[in-house]
Amino acid sequence: MKACGVSTAEKEVVLLELPEPSSPKPGQILVAVEAAGVGPWDELEIDASWDVGLRPPAALGVEGAGKVLAVGAGVTGFAVGDRVLAHEAPLPGGSGFWAERILINAEHAATCPPGLDAVHAAALPVNGLTALQALEKLNLSRGQRLLITNGGGGTGALAVQLAAVNGIEVTATASAAAAERLLGLGATEVVDYHDPNWSTTVRGGFDAALIIAAGTADAALLLVRDGGQLCSLTSDAPPEERGITSWDLYIEPNGAQLVQLAEQAAAGTLKLAPEPLPLSEGPAAFTQVVAGRAGGKKIVLIPA
Repeated sequence: MKACGVSTAEKEVVLLELPEPSSPKPGQILVAVEAAGVGPWDELEIDASWDVGLRPPAALGVEGAGKVLAVGAGVTGFAVGDRVLAHEAPLPGGSGFWAERILINAEHAATCPPGLDAVHAAALPVNGLTALQALEKLNLSRGQRLLITNGGGGTGALAVQLAAVNGIEVTATASAAAAERLLGLGATEVVDYHDPNWSTTVRGGFDAALIIAAGTADAALLLVRDGGQLCSLTSDAPPEERGITSWDLYIEPNGAQLVQLAEQAAAGTLKLAPEPLPLSEGPAAFTQVVAGRAGGKKIVLIPA
């Protein structure tokens, strides 16, 4: 089958021909991939900074959407022909979503609701689950204030929306070009991160900070009130001070949470900005995303 990933001999992302996945074992489903998300985290799969069980030669990718081709013993929530989306890590088949077919654990999948096409579904899992899990951990109440760094990226834009719909006042750092979009998504204030003194231009006293841009945690910590919270998605949470709780958060697959996100996306209350590209452009797409040149859009690969 056609795929995009890494071979045994080198870590360069290339187009591949891989053998078909094995039949699903108990608790697993075999999915015909219709679309697969690309993110900066995919670089971590290559150098094993994020061990997802990749067994090269193998496809990259830990999120996607498609149709169920076969179900393993004990699977009751899905049937052949169902449309699903999922974030999967570790990968039970040793190979990822940037391929025509993939094996995943059924418990990590969610049914695609009517009205959610494969491209939008594939753009949702990692960014959506990361944003939702971070906000659930922060557990802010209506009227509280949240600072989000890199609000213009895939995770940041979803975090802005999920927070705003719950009445949380969001200040986001982003490029000036993204300001209008983020204000439309519910942000109260958008600060241009290109300004080296951005942290001095906003009113402090935030109840919490969500760090999505590497290198911004220390500046954000100064803006959090005593006894507040800081959650870093970039593995650089600073030491706790002034009673501020500070921690790093790492995404976990969660089928139930993905159902919730998919329903919101299908209803149009959670807006996504995917850019579909053919699988043949996978190597170039990977380079673009890792270099941070996706322009706020979520690149999605189409195997067909």
